[in-house]
Amino acid sequence: MGILNVTPDSFSDGGQFSSFELACQHADEMVNQGATIIDIGGESTRPGAEPVSVEEELQRVIPLVKYVVEHHDVWISVDTSKAEVMAQAIAAGAHLINDVCALQQPNALQVAAKLDVPVCLMHMQGQPKTMQDQPQYQDVVDDIILFFKQRIDAAIAAGIKPHNIIIDPGFGFGKTLSHNYQLLAQLDRFNVLSAPLLIGLSRKSMIGTLLQCDVLERDNGSVVAAMIAVQKGAHILRVHNVKSTVEMLRIMDATRNYHSI
Repeated sequence: MGILNVTPDSFSDGGQFSSFELACQHADEMVNQGATIIDIGGESTRPGAEPVSVEEELQRVIPLVKYVVEHHDVWISVDTSKAEVMAQAIAAGAHLINDVCALQQPNALQVAAKLDVPVCLMHMQGQPKTMQDQPQYQDVVDDIILFFKQRIDAAIAAGIKPHNIIIDPGFGFGKTLSHNYQLLAQLDRFNVLSAPLLIGLSRKSMIGTLLQCDVLERDNGSVVAAMIAVQKGAHILRVHNVKSTVEMLRIMDATRNYHSI
């Protein structure tokens, strides 16, 4: 899953792809490098981020969804928590809802159920503006598993089909450095939920703080962490550097299937 942020303030590529032409070029590049899902987001969820209006988010997201639909045979994910953006993006041709708020915003559950598409429920402690202030857990994995059980129950009760539910433990969303690495080390514990696992740790502070490097120097660490995630059962990798991640996956695949090379 290649990340396409059309926002001026995203933590990794803020402003870099915020114009329509540049965003289209970046989508083309990621598909050419092997992305099979393009995740389009029009509102930054970095720590401290301010919310944007529905109208502004729609203006950023919908034209890009239409462009990718017209030019590429890939899945399109819309990274939003707003019910109206979900509905309009799916109507424009998107295939998947990726919600950092796990369908807890107004009407999100009902709209997602009506749209009848896969939806990713992400865990976040608090809100983007304050989530990194003082995150605390009894046990970060146990607590997030309990959260997912509750959200999956709520989703099914609203009419969302179980096979349409994906989960994302939310690396960096209300977690300390230690919490993030415990999540990565114990990722296989989420298998108890019987839902595909989406992982987004590309270029995050858990990489930069540990390795003491700036955002654009975090790709090596991101690929290593992604490889560990796959070994622990991750199904979808949400990444900035598609080329490096695809190369890692090809080597893993060749190692597993060397008889057929």
